[in-house]
Amino acid sequence: MQQSHEHHSTPSSTMHTINEQDILTYLLGVNDAELFERANDIKVQRFGDEIFLRAIIEFSNVCDKKCHYCGLRAPNGKTERYRMTKEDILDAAALATSEGAATIVLQSGDDFSYSTEDIGSLIQEIKSSHDVAVTLSLGDRGLDEYAYWHDCGADRCLLKLEVTNPRLYKRFRGGEDFSSRLHKIKFLQHLGYEVGSGVIVGLPDADLISTLRDILFITDLDLDMIAAGPFIPHPQTPLADMEHGCIDLSHRMTALLRILNPHANIPATSALGALDSDSQKLGLLRGCNVLMPSMTPERHRSDYTIYPGKNASNIDITDSLKLAKDMISALGLVPSSSKGFSRRNNVHESTPRSASGYSARR
Repeated sequence: MQQSHEHHSTPSSTMHTINEQDILTYLLGVNDAELFERANDIKVQRFGDEIFLRAIIEFSNVCDKKCHYCGLRAPNGKTERYRMTKEDILDAAALATSEGAATIVLQSGDDFSYSTEDIGSLIQEIKSSHDVAVTLSLGDRGLDEYAYWHDCGADRCLLKLEVTNPRLYKRFRGGEDFSSRLHKIKFLQHLGYEVGSGVIVGLPDADLISTLRDILFITDLDLDMIAAGPFIPHPQTPLADMEHGCIDLSHRMTALLRILNPHANIPATSALGALDSDSQKLGLLRGCNVLMPSMTPERHRSDYTIYPGKNASNIDITDSLKLAKDMISALGLVPSSSKGFSRRNNVHESTPRSASGYSARR
């Protein structure tokens, strides 16, 4: 099978354990039991029964982007916008750590009202007050900003591609350039961040071949975290009338990504839970090893609506991590208290990469 000229070629190292025909066969739903058992076995070999917890603080839903799939898109005038203060963000982080979170994820739309120094100060204060890893999910900020934030102590960075076909990327992200986003991901890796990215499963015009190419392309990036959740149409977007992505296909995709990326952290996404509460649990038995409960304050949580069902629960914020832990324990798995770095070379609590190899963790 020939790769599209729009994609990088896939190095042979990624194909040692599974070939393209195998991937297509699994994507078709043939031998699901075999696929999921294989993915779970690999997860257990690298991570044991531990499931890592990432406490997300969604501190702003203001965004200047026009992505066709996201409810936070700038043209959506029906969303009540909010920005949390520095004090509120730090309080949420303190609450999350008091409930046992060892990773804090600072997430927002592409909101430039927070200066480079504002974000840097948040990172420094969280790291100085708590023994946690800090992950950034802030979108298309400048390369110099990300370098500064790494110097401030940020450990990880999430920057989604959502689709790896440059033509579809430009279409769904309002005319933006795929190569620019890809360059930023590689720059973050060079800086020494643990870097995560991922795709949306079941976007319009996606087929099994494009899904195969997404899997191979994402694997080629050698990421520390990979997310693949089903597409859920938002009523205030251009894709409002499209069908949602297939849960089973999402499970197959994360299982295949686990086989090809044994060291990577792979979450059972909140999008799975938004479509079917049991599907998120199943993900943890089919190769996923991360849950990312929201610790956004109740007064803002329901306004962070990337898709319907995101943060829809009215549970108290103090119960968010508890419910995630209960879900994990009910499956016979272990809610981990570790920071949950990726398992490169199968080393527990492995240190993040630096440009010169590996560096001591802060």
